[in-house]
Amino acid sequence: MANLKEIRGRIVSVNSTMQITSAMKMVSAAKLRRAQDAIVQMRPFAEKLQEILSNLTASLDASEGAYSADRDANNVLIIAITSNRGLCGAFNNNVAKRTKQLITESYSDSNVTVLPIGKKAFDAFKNTNYMPNDKYPSNLHELFDDLTFENVGKVAEAIMALFAAQELDKVMLVYNRFKNAAVQELMAEQFLPILPPESNEGDKSGSAVDYIFEPNKAEIVEDLIPRSLKTQLYKAILDSHAAEHGARMTAMHKATDNASELLKDLKLTYNKARQAAITNEILEIVGGAEALNG
Repeated sequence: MANLKEIRGRIVSVNSTMQITSAMKMVSAAKLRRAQDAIVQMRPFAEKLQEILSNLTASLDASEGAYSADRDANNVLIIAITSNRGLCGAFNNNVAKRTKQLITESYSDSNVTVLPIGKKAFDAFKNTNYMPNDKYPSNLHELFDDLTFENVGKVAEAIMALFAAQELDKVMLVYNRFKNAAVQELMAEQFLPILPPESNEGDKSGSAVDYIFEPNKAEIVEDLIPRSLKTQLYKAILDSHAAEHGARMTAMHKATDNASELLKDLKLTYNKARQAAITNEILEIVGGAEALNG
């Protein structure tokens, strides 16, 4: 059995760790509220805009739909969205695993580039051959320092320009979608080219929607499609940002609970060791007294 001094040291260490994890949980809970409000307000607008965009793209000619051109996936870009910090469970690792799975299974015959948004994604792929060259935006982990639509829009514009110039044939987004504080859904969705609307038998919605364009179709297409793509990327980053704080809050909550259980076990062990030491001292005293009397 460990000595009392060693157990006391472990109790102090675990207690300090529990205080840190509890504080981190409260900080993540406060940040989660703001991030959750942002994505909940953004999501309905982004989804409706994406629906309109899909229907609009289905009615465009090949010359009008530069972002809906379906080509062979020779050059593929995968945008991996993670966080800048750890201590959030498997949040970042899941994105890295899903990205590697896409590379090996879906695009094994393609020239794949991984554009990391977040330090953890950069660390996962920095020593591989999938890192982007100078044509792509860099230092994208700084987006989380000032997460605005304008800053994300600049990144989307650069990617859209490469796709329009036919330097990219397909662009995928891999990120964690926020569902609630305890659940995040790993998503791998297509960013470019724009997917046509899904049509079901007996469903007259979707591509059958007939829009009246005002002032004219060309101006609407020129403004709506880039704006919708920027919104889609912005929504994905907001989703990941909210999911990060939810994952960290859950991880710190579990860590605090585990530390509390470990602290109980250590205190029980300490009390047993202390009682054993007291018993040994009493036995020595009694034994000494008996020896003197004898």
